[in-house]
Amino acid sequence: MRNLLLFFLLLLLANCAAYTRYQLDQQYGDANPARFDHPISTAANVSYRRDVKPITDSRCTVCHGCFDAPCQLQMGSYEGITRGASKEKIYDELRLSMMTPTRLFTDAQTNQQWRLKGFVPMLNERYADPVTNREASVMANMLQLKKQHLFPKTGLLPAELYDFDLYREQSCPALEEFADFAKEHPEWGMPYGLPALTNKEQQTLLRWLEAGAPVEASPALAKSQLDKARQWETFLNGDSLKAQLMSRYIYEHWFLAHLYFDDLPEHDFFELVRSKTPPGQAIQLINSRRPFADPQVARVYYRLRPVQGTLLAKTHMPYALNDAKMQRVKTWFLDAPYDVTYLPSYQPEVASNPFIAFEQIPVRSRYRLMLDEAQFTVMGFIKGPVCRGQVAINVINDYFWIGFVHPDNPVQESQAFLATALKQANLPISDQSLTSLLKWQSYADKEADYLRAKSVLLNKMLVGQNQPNLSLLWDGDGNNQNAALTVFRNFDNASIVQGLVGEQPQTAMILGYPLLERIHYLLVAGFDVFGTTAHQLQARLYMDFLRMEGEQNVLAFLPMSMRETVQQKWYRNAPDAVFEHLHASQRLYFQNTGILYKTQEPWPEFTSLWKQHLEPVLDQRYDLAQSDFPEAFALLQQLASLKGKAVSYLPETAFITINDVYQQPHHFTLLRNSAHSNVSELFKEEDRRLLDEDTLTLVPGFLGAYPNAFYRLSIHQLPQFIATVKKLNSTAAYTDLTALFAVRRTNPKFWEHYDTLLAAYRKTFPVEAGLFDLNRIENK
Repeated sequence: MRNLLLFFLLLLLANCAAYTRYQLDQQYGDANPARFDHPISTAANVSYRRDVKPITDSRCTVCHGCFDAPCQLQMGSYEGITRGASKEKIYDELRLSMMTPTRLFTDAQTNQQWRLKGFVPMLNERYADPVTNREASVMANMLQLKKQHLFPKTGLLPAELYDFDLYREQSCPALEEFADFAKEHPEWGMPYGLPALTNKEQQTLLRWLEAGAPVEASPALAKSQLDKARQWETFLNGDSLKAQLMSRYIYEHWFLAHLYFDDLPEHDFFELVRSKTPPGQAIQLINSRRPFADPQVARVYYRLRPVQGTLLAKTHMPYALNDAKMQRVKTWFLDAPYDVTYLPSYQPEVASNPFIAFEQIPVRSRYRLMLDEAQFTVMGFIKGPVCRGQVAINVINDYFWIGFVHPDNPVQESQAFLATALKQANLPISDQSLTSLLKWQSYADKEADYLRAKSVLLNKMLVGQNQPNLSLLWDGDGNNQNAALTVFRNFDNASIVQGLVGEQPQTAMILGYPLLERIHYLLVAGFDVFGTTAHQLQARLYMDFLRMEGEQNVLAFLPMSMRETVQQKWYRNAPDAVFEHLHASQRLYFQNTGILYKTQEPWPEFTSLWKQHLEPVLDQRYDLAQSDFPEAFALLQQLASLKGKAVSYLPETAFITINDVYQQPHHFTLLRNSAHSNVSELFKEEDRRLLDEDTLTLVPGFLGAYPNAFYRLSIHQLPQFIATVKKLNSTAAYTDLTALFAVRRTNPKFWEHYDTLLAAYRKTFPVEAGLFDLNRIENK
């Protein structure tokens, strides 16, 4: 009886929605999704690109961008706004079946196609007149709802009215549902949980909507940009088997890149796509879930398509192209003395395993391509396919360094052998079913087999004068700042920068070609954000093995007698199975280090030696000593040195603006490095937190795409800020700190402050900069 009542209730609600849609059709006419499929030429006195887009970017796209946009409403482009919203969540922790991909500009090309995929319009798609354009627009109604209810100007927002949890229930009302939504949640107008637009901004958007949301054609690219794009398309579409295999490899590693020509004054960005058509013809996109999926055509062409939509810090991965880069790629892939006698198939067991698909290309060539822009390569793991994912990201520590095996070191000769050994070690990529988790032991067994083969080889090579020493590490060839990287993980997202930031990372990894390639195909090329929970869990579980292998490479540089001590600290209270794997791996490799240590603390001594070794190529932009605020250096050092439980109350990422005596702002990023007993378990992360070991990293400028808090103070207030942080002992105490120093959600100058930060970011890092995401701004 209970289930029957529920069925009739759902049926009644469905009928109510259908009746409301019928009423709307009667009042405003039938919907016509095709209305916004092509640029609208109009005499309206408001321009989308000149007047509207700056507002929607800085006030809407800051929350509505990428896959984690609430209701999948992406507002960084005209096409995203007209596509509308969907009630289906991309981030679903309980997804049992694969979701149909909904990538903007890829998985549908018209609004009618998006409607068939369940997206509902935010603009009026009915009879077009100014009144209807306003009344029948969810976007207009959301803006007006915000203005109809006073937003607090101080303090915190009531927790019973606002939910800022990333996994909160989302309403996503269609037009026929809006009246009920407004009645139930009158405070939820847009921007949600942030100050309203100014009257001028509000009127600009409403005038645009009343005019029918007109848009001008996209501005034409400069001839110099088009000429460079054609030059690269010609290079990437050679007819020889060697050229075709090269381009397939490059595409599978660059498909997420925002390519730009750094030898031109303009920095327009392009993406590398697969097309059915050759250069010179309009692109016919080959749409596939993964970059190595079967294109279903006899010949693939690799084309440069302009990046569409606003650049977001969380997804923007710039990659510079120039003549020197083309020559290096040509040297590695076309001039190198090897033959390609066939093109590999796209059968999943071949295409998903790069050690099979690209076995004809020398390992050194493949490794060189990945190393040349190592920050981009590793950035793909960090912010490529996922904009969010605590389960995916909690496989790494909060603060660690990355280095690379030197491609010209004698040990590099082993890379080809190891790549061959991995031809049988398929990654857990294709299987999306829950039963695939039962195959876990087979993956573990294959990893163990690989580690045995690797250890036998290294035990033969790394002896005598060849024992692991700093010459084994890539030094960037003396000029490449990609030689060393630092990763900061913030719960469900992470950032990666060049250089060895700070003095004492929690852990480190050293990557050679086989490890770098496996991580790429596991977490970038092979990761499916629309896949099942089982697929994503398998990727996370397998990454455990790869992380441990990278850490084992670091331990090889430490004295044999100290390796277990350091490893035990990294894996406190880890499951027995993890310790068994670690101990078995350590027993396989029994050569001592070639480094002569002078202290009984080899881990900090090694990190110091590592930093000295790479000093000529280290990026110093995040060195506190390089700040343009030397008069505050001693105080800033004092803040950066704080550690322990007090700092655990701080947010993970905070942007601090400190005004000097002349009221000139200086911007810094304060990162909390959360300590864990280990990162080898999937769940209950809070149970593994070590609050007393939390530390801070303070860097000049901006580091991170997802700020949690904005602080603003003067240099005279800096001692008080530091003293307050030292005494933090509760959430209430932290709330007192934010009352004094934070630019909270309720601050009437919130948007003004955000605009100042963004302008400074773009001025400091004009190529790397993108919009900061505000979904994680705290309410404390």
